[in-house]
Parts: sequence; structure tokens; C-alpha cells
Amino acid sequence: MGPSRARRPRRDVIFRYHDPTMFSRRTDWKLTPNRFTEAQREIAAAGIEVLDLTVSNPTRASLHYDSEAILAALCDPRALDYDPQPAGLLAARQAVAAYYREQHEGFDVDPESLLLTTSTSEAYSYVFRLLCNPEDEILVPKPSYPLFEFLAGLQDVKLTPYPLLYDHGWQIDFPSLYKAVNHRTRAVVVVHPNNPTGSYVSNTEQAELNRFCREYNLAIVADEVFLDYAHDGAPRPSFALNNDSLTFTLSGLSKISALPQMKLAWMLVSGPEEKQQAALERLEVIADTYLSVNAPVQCAAAALLDQRRNVQPLLLDRLRTNLAELDEQLARQKTCQRLDLEGGWYAVLRVPATQSDEDLAIEILRKEDVLVHPGHFYDFPSDGYLILSLITPSHKFHEGVTRVLDLLNQ
Repeated sequence: MGPSRARRPRRDVIFRYHDPTMFSRRTDWKLTPNRFTEAQREIAAAGIEVLDLTVSNPTRASLHYDSEAILAALCDPRALDYDPQPAGLLAARQAVAAYYREQHEGFDVDPESLLLTTSTSEAYSYVFRLLCNPEDEILVPKPSYPLFEFLAGLQDVKLTPYPLLYDHGWQIDFPSLYKAVNHRTRAVVVVHPNNPTGSYVSNTEQAELNRFCREYNLAIVADEVFLDYAHDGAPRPSFALNNDSLTFTLSGLSKISALPQMKLAWMLVSGPEEKQQAALERLEVIADTYLSVNAPVQCAAAALLDQRRNVQPLLLDRLRTNLAELDEQLARQKTCQRLDLEGGWYAVLRVPATQSDEDLAIEILRKEDVLVHPGHFYDFPSDGYLILSLITPSHKFHEGVTRVLDLLNQ
């Protein structure tokens, strides 16, 4: 959230509401390409090769996958049997529980507290439906991934942002969080680590979040798709351990095993026992209505999760290599700086705010043939921010950063 998903954020369009005719207001978007998207199309139409520093799809990031093992996992004969289980097949949920036990310091997850979904987006929609009546509110961090507004709009839920503040690292602005809550607030979303800031929720912040949620009877929705990608290699605790408040922890294969195409995610429900059980019972009915997770990927869950042992070291090496390259180039100039980050796949570059971020990104694209994301895609509070993907193949990252900094230091 992170949302970051393998696809691009939906900032490629400008949408404005107008009088609906036969369609619902929740889909009343005017899908007009914005100037940044139009510039990309112009460059593509001209046949110009672009260095893409916004890569979010790991399957197109020049990584080596064990294709034989991945494809073999999808040939399980159990997939020929239709066994509809609302929460997901037990064997698949046990595989997810084993992942937490092995990856996160022996933490024992009860498979009965897990519910499988096709994606974290679907998990969000289930949680929003579970917690919210129309026009109820969810508190979401800012800056963060822009997918939330689409998910919430489709569920008739209102988003209320709370800021993350930067001072030698990112922190939750708790005074603003307390000001944002009202009688229609139902939950707080945290992204751990945040996309794109790369900041984890600290233990102190988690304790304060629990106090806040107990006071206002709110749930926590913790998006942990990038949890395993701490740049210092030190594991961070999962919100799946949180029992002080009703908590929904979301993750999936998309980032854990860099397999977004396999479409397997989950939510883990924790918290006070009575609330936890009530939530699980209701979620099971929601899931039973759709039964969206397919059998082949559930049967392959253990093998696909095991692929993280191959791909995560490759990605972590790529992240660290590119981050070192970025820092080395930044050290040779004085115009731009990188903001501190702890994990995830992205870096935030602070640049002179001499024009809008969108104008700057268009200028970089047209003059240097390099694609970067402007900060406003992620709701940064002001201009002067560019977002770079650290999973970009390293030779392209080196050349792209060189061109960007040369332009910005003219």
C-alpha cells in the first residue's frame, strides 16, 4: 500500500465527478489522461528508449526465478478437485502460518485466524465492508500509495488522511491523528513499512496506536507487503503479533516471493478474543459470497512461499546496491538529497521546488529520457519530491540517476 503493487498507481488519469446517468456515483470518473501520462505517450510514440526508474513489477526487473519449481508447483493434482473453503484451503493457510513461524522469530500463527484473498486490494475491500457503513471513515497515512482512494470509493467509504512527519526519519503525527478522529471513524491504516517513505512503525508508535484505538474503539489495518525488505537485514515485528486492538494484518505473495501474477494474499486477524472471533465469523460470510481464490495457487502456496528464499536475497542485494549508487552520486553534488528510509523498494529524493513535481518529472522525461514519479502521486504535502524505484536493474539505475542529477545540478 502498501499499496505498492506490481501495477502503477492510478495517477495516470484526472477524474472529476459529474452528474451520473445510468451509472453509480462511485464510478463517476472522467478518465482524462494527465499531462505526465500524455508526455509518456508522446515519448513512446516517437520510439525513444526511456530509462524507467519507476519499476514496480518484479517479474520485469531482470531477476532470476526458479521457473521450473514455480511451474511444477501449479501442476498439483489436488487442483482438479473443487473444495470451496471460504477462508481458504487449510493446507494453504498452514503454509502461510509456517512462513510467519520461519521468517518472523518463531511466531506461531493459528491458521484459523487467517483468511486468504486474491490480493491485498481484495483484503482491504473485505475489511472496509466489515467495518464501515456508507460514508464511514478510515484514517490513512499521508504520504502513501494512492490506491486507497479507489478502494475506499468503491466501498462507499471516506478516507481521512493523517500526516507522517519527517525529521531525520518519518514519524506518525499523533496530535493530527487525534484531531482527525470523529464519530464516523472506524479504523486506522498503517503501512509497515510505508510506500514510498520506507518507514516502519516503531514499537513506541504501535503502543500509542493501541491506546488511540482503544480510546475510540477503532481497528488497525496493517499493510505489511514490504515487511521482509528491511535494508539493514534486521527483522521488524509484524502487527500479526498485536492483540491489544482488533487488527487486520495484510500481506501476500506479490512482494514476499515477488510473484504478483500468482494472486494470493491474506489477512490475519488478531486482537481481543471476542472481537477477533466476531470479525472472523463475519469475514467468512463475506469470503463465502465470492470464493475468489483459485485452487491451483492455493495448492501451490507452500512451494510459492518457499521461493522467497531465492528471490528475497536477490532483491535485497539490488536494493542495497542501488541505494549505495544513489548515495555515492548524491555525495558529489549539493542540490538534492535522499530522505532516510528503513525498508521497501523505493527512495524519496528531495529536490529544489522551482516548479511543480509533475512539471519536473515531465522535464526529466523529455530532456533526459528518464521516467521518475513526482511526489504528488503519493500525496506529499508540497512540491520538491521525486520517487525512484530501487528494484530497477542496476546498470539502468546508475545511468538514470546520473542523467537526473546532471539536469538538476545545471
